[in-house]
Amino acid sequence: MMILLSIFILIIGIIMLISPDTWWQITESWKSYAAAEPSDFYIKITRVVGGFFQLLELAA
Repeated sequence: MMILLSIFILIIGIIMLISPDTWWQITESWKSYAAAEPSDFYIKITRVVGGFFQLLELAA
């Protein structure tokens, strides 16, 4: 079970770190009719969190 959780966190971290736009499409785009793309702040924070997930994965 822990191996599956580790793989899941690894995949999410990679998506967030490499392609925050894709993560935004998956998680946030359906919440707003007006938003066409994520803000610069959202992209930066998503990359930081993705990097944190990668560090968390290395520690596990």
